[in-house]
Amino acid sequence: MSKAFTRENDAAGDDDDEGASLPALPVGAKNYLTPAGYAKLKNEYLHLLNVERPALVQTVSWAASNGDRSENGDYIYGKKRLREIDRRLRFLAKRLEHSQVIDPAQRGACEQVFFGATVTVLHGDGSERTYSIVGIDEANPARGHISWVSPLARVLLKARVDDTVPLPLPGGVDEVTVIEVAYCEIDAD
Repeated sequence: MSKAFTRENDAAGDDDDEGASLPALPVGAKNYLTPAGYAKLKNEYLHLLNVERPALVQTVSWAASNGDRSENGDYIYGKKRLREIDRRLRFLAKRLEHSQVIDPAQRGACEQVFFGATVTVLHGDGSERTYSIVGIDEANPARGHISWVSPLARVLLKARVDDTVPLPLPGGVDEVTVIEVAYCEIDAD
């Protein structure tokens, strides 16, 4: 088959949907991060830029030197992975550029809930849970790390110890009572 009828760039429109499945920041908002979250994003950026990308460029260059690129798997999949890495690098660069690092350990004693707080709450069903309010890129609900833009964090923000706040849920409203507010170092892993 003639190269005139082949397409090297199978995912020509991939760059357009860069943020389609990624969490979006509210318009005009800073990307609030804890120090651990910022370090994690920066380490990922540097690893992609200084380790993965150069190794992949070398592989793609070697595959391109082998001749016919239309059926060269190393070349085709290497170029696709290179586009993915470049897309992630652009995303991370934007997130890091617009980030504001807030160290919760620096806040000291405070009874009010703000970004970086570790909050123990009592749900309406009697269960007691602890959540840490972190940045969008750090959220991990399985570990109790919730994003500051999540519905739960939004109702907790500015609440104080012993305050009861309504949490709208699809099946009704849950009453959440703040039991304890602490500001300590939050681990990103």
